[in-house]
Amino acid sequence: MIVGAGLGTRLRPFTRWLPKPALPVRGLPLIAYPLALLASAGVREVVINVHHLSERLVQAARRWCPAGLELHFSPEPELLLTGGAIRRVAAFLRGSDPCLVLGGDMVVDVDLRALVARHVRSGRDVTLLLKDDPRAQRFGTIGIDQGGRVRRIAGRFDLGEERRAGIYTWVNVISARALDTLPDRETFNHLDDWLAPRLAKGAGSIGAEVLAGDDLVWEPVGTPAEYLAANLCERRLSYLDVASAAREAGVRLEPGLVIGAGARLGVGAKLSRAVVWDGEEVPAGFVGSDGVFAAGGFHACRANVTEGAG
Repeated sequence: MIVGAGLGTRLRPFTRWLPKPALPVRGLPLIAYPLALLASAGVREVVINVHHLSERLVQAARRWCPAGLELHFSPEPELLLTGGAIRRVAAFLRGSDPCLVLGGDMVVDVDLRALVARHVRSGRDVTLLLKDDPRAQRFGTIGIDQGGRVRRIAGRFDLGEERRAGIYTWVNVISARALDTLPDRETFNHLDDWLAPRLAKGAGSIGAEVLAGDDLVWEPVGTPAEYLAANLCERRLSYLDVASAAREAGVRLEPGLVIGAGARLGVGAKLSRAVVWDGEEVPAGFVGSDGVFAAGGFHACRANVTEGAG
């Protein structure tokens, strides 16, 4: 499952025009990245929950779906939050034991096959993937004990005995039996309303792995500043040749600049550290930096705000 139904309020104004998983990152809609990652790991069926501007997300997912990967969609007329979204498609997820649940608002590169294999060997119900990262103070973390059991969720839940922590990457491996313990209600958060209560009751089968360095690439796309940074990052991914795919789509990737398909820069226009969406026309003589030209205007990308795990 790719969780993609959020409103993306922190990414406004961009999410007024596109749902967050359809925002272009280096010329490809963000949803293209988890789809390609899952396909590279041998996944053959994916469900995406949709709500805000759902038709745009469905269109982007279908266009960029890798060959051999079958798409399903779970419409949410009313937002169900993360746990409710998982519960809505639990029958589908039980078809694979274990299953994978990924967030739709980040670029991740990790060996999913190896992660799933370690989860199976561990006997856990749930394995959360965490990243040892210097940005931890800004994003908040999840803490684990010596045996890898989850003991803390940001500042909201803490059982003590923590030995290590990492940023929650929104990559989850979930055994089918764990889905039987989902709360019997429609709308709830998966961390605070499903996993935390189980941990409080002594469940020892909810764990996490902490990876660092090149073992786990994680670039969030949750704020305008993060969105710009993800676009300007030239990092290579193991599962997708982004530059080639962008060129084939008519996108120009230049140092510090992404120019979308069909976009035009007027005479004398100068942009640096910037993104231009598909089909946009930058006026002649326009000068701008550190922002995105979208919906007919230039939008500066401000500094990041503090995040929280989950």
